[in-house]
Amino acid sequence: MTTRIACLGDSLTRAQISADYLDLLGRRHPTGDVRLARFGVNGDFAHNLLQRLDAVVADPPDVITVLIGTNDARASLAGYPVEQAMKRKQLPDRPSAGWFQQCLGAVVARLRAETDATIGLLSIPVLGQQLDGAAAQASLAYSRMIAEVAATNEVAYLPLHERQTEELRRADPSPTPYREVTPAAAIGVLVQRAVLRRSLDTISRRRGLVLTTDHIHQNSRGAALIAEVIDACLLTQSA
Repeated sequence: MTTRIACLGDSLTRAQISADYLDLLGRRHPTGDVRLARFGVNGDFAHNLLQRLDAVVADPPDVITVLIGTNDARASLAGYPVEQAMKRKQLPDRPSAGWFQQCLGAVVARLRAETDATIGLLSIPVLGQQLDGAAAQASLAYSRMIAEVAATNEVAYLPLHERQTEELRRADPSPTPYREVTPAAAIGVLVQRAVLRRSLDTISRRRGLVLTTDHIHQNSRGAALIAEVIDACLLTQSA
């Protein structure tokens, strides 16, 4: 019997400039065992995800994973272009921790009301790789909010942030400072892939990064951890 899985999220799920965790998740299962549907939009905040659930509930899957909050966490950091993001993503309010929790709770409430799917909320990946830095601490704070929303709404919590933290502590990487990704930098990654034929892992390695290509988007090692956590914490339990 095929398990239908809908993966909801932002650019990490869209996988244009991030390694494809859906592909890695599919490879963990025999052919035909899982059917994956991608609902990822670059730059999305939790508010944006809330606005586009119609396509998910129209054909309810068996399992729904939600990986959202990276951009909400980034917006809490000094130097993030909040005004530009609000205009680009048509946000009615300035991003904040409280609004993030409200929107994520509304996402879960609608999915629970209009589907019978098993739902799992992933904590967000570590931002940067300095665990005591402001970016990593912001991703930790938002991951804790996600855990609270999952507990309140009685859905599964998938500890991705915790798993990536373990991986970074084990790797003991060089203290490369966090840098916010600009549109030009994102285009630069695409150019390196299309013109220079560099893989995301090559880009990551050249920059001294363990799990990401740019402190935010995942390389294959980071994406593999997403697939691992989904598989271990949600699919195995729902099988």
